[in-house]
Amino acid sequence: MSNNQYEFSESFARQMDVQDTLSGFRDRFYFPQINGKEAIYFCGNSLGLQPKTVATYINKELDNWAKLGVDGHFYGEDAWYHVRKKSKPALSAIVGAHEHEVVAMNNLTSNLHFLMVSFYCPDQTRYKIITEAGAFPSDMYMLETQVKFHGLDPEKCIVELSPRAGEYTLRTEDILMAIEANKENLALVMMAGLQYYTGQVFDMKAITAAAHQVGARAGFDLAHAVGNAKLELHDWGVDFATWCSYKYLNSGPGNISGIFVHERHAENQELPRFAGWWGHDEGERFRMEKGFKPMYGADGWQLANSNVLALAAHQASLDIFEEAGMDRLRAKSELLTGYLEFLIEKISGDSGVLEIITPKIPNERGCQLSLLIHKGGKSVFDEFYKHGVVGDWRNPNVIRLAPTPLYNSFIDIYQFAKILEQSLQKFA
Repeated sequence: MSNNQYEFSESFARQMDVQDTLSGFRDRFYFPQINGKEAIYFCGNSLGLQPKTVATYINKELDNWAKLGVDGHFYGEDAWYHVRKKSKPALSAIVGAHEHEVVAMNNLTSNLHFLMVSFYCPDQTRYKIITEAGAFPSDMYMLETQVKFHGLDPEKCIVELSPRAGEYTLRTEDILMAIEANKENLALVMMAGLQYYTGQVFDMKAITAAAHQVGARAGFDLAHAVGNAKLELHDWGVDFATWCSYKYLNSGPGNISGIFVHERHAENQELPRFAGWWGHDEGERFRMEKGFKPMYGADGWQLANSNVLALAAHQASLDIFEEAGMDRLRAKSELLTGYLEFLIEKISGDSGVLEIITPKIPNERGCQLSLLIHKGGKSVFDEFYKHGVVGDWRNPNVIRLAPTPLYNSFIDIYQFAKILEQSLQKFA
């Protein structure tokens, strides 16, 4: 739908909701309240809402624990010894992978460190890492300390790419040029799949191909991309990726992460790794013998046994994703985000208060729009919140709004627009 087909009217928004085949999923989530009213929740990019089935899923495992004790590992429905397998069908569909290429485990930054052990192996010739400037702090700290762990200087090894002067997002051509310019010394391209501050989705397919062309590897932090952007990790040839499950995957604060490792690395004995017994061949695991034999695929990067309660909460949301389907979710997301963009631009006009810095092209963004605040600063954000809008403030002057297709509606967008219209009267 093009912008000239949108309308700034309540009747249009309600009609769009009537036509929305995913509208019923909204009722499967709990919404927080502000001043006694249901919030307009645009903060799934920080923490997704709780599915109403989470308590049921967790209580089932608590009941198994109560009734079976340690035998719950091997007996009963969904025995814990194999519980990781239950999430694989949904995860593989969400990230575009084979089931043996994904596994839910640990948390995001831990997984980044463990994957870097395998995929960042600098030598005298290849030691550089390309990433985006202004990456999320966890990624910056992870890369810095990984380089230092190898006795190298981050200032000489980490190449940070910034947008051109006067621009807010990176051009794909500039990323590819940087890969070519550093090809003799490049070991790894490791960056976000979706940049948390601007909302830009990077061209992971082109970046991966360019990295491989010069003999480097490519990995991605998909914290803001998973469950949001269209992903085809296997077909794109990505070497590795990891993500968190508490943003768009709605699995609960700080909940379990997941990893992707391309199948071409599944049996590569040359890759170093930090091993644990849950990554060891499960047919021999309880022999308790020396000599690590990794399981095939991503499972071979596991360390400790599965966090059963965390996986239960995770599965409550993944089952909803399987029912909804990523193609339908993505189609609705483009409409929702397009409507939000249309209304923001229509209302803010030439006021000079707001500027959208997220790309306009749908396949270059997810559901998030980042608004640069030129007047009023955080007071604009606080004004939104007073009127029931839950968004996200990022220093120094950006508001992030993320209408999420599983639980947000077109009437949410319209109601936000009326609040925006009212708020701008104070700051224009």
